[in-house]
Amino acid sequence: MQAVPRISETEWEIMRVVWEHHPLTAAEVVQRLAKRDPSWHPKTVRTLLGRLVRKKAVRYEAQGRAYVYEPGMAESECVAAESESFLERVFGGSLRPMLVHFAERQKLTREDLKELNDLLEEQTKPTKRRRKT
Repeated sequence: MQAVPRISETEWEIMRVVWEHHPLTAAEVVQRLAKRDPSWHPKTVRTLLGRLVRKKAVRYEAQGRAYVYEPGMAESECVAAESESFLERVFGGSLRPMLVHFAERQKLTREDLKELNDLLEEQTKPTKRRRKT
């Protein structure tokens, strides 16, 4: 399994577009980003795509004069790595204080609470062991 690279905040924005709409050219990435925020500059996007290629987060294929970009790794892999990094940096690797922090500071809906409760109940269920025969 390939190591997940550190991805900056601006690179995350590009990755979201690539994950959501691949395959696409650099011009299409620029166009999609500019719809959300017109301050994106094409040269900046191309520079960041190059960095993401070097990090192997994105791969490309030359098609004529254009490069077509696709994710080099799954979004779930990057999210898991970033989550673990965040947990380690901010909460010393401990999940409990993070959950308490968010529960106290965020407005949780009934649906949020039910989903969290269901997840916690699932985590506490004993695993069924297979009988040896």
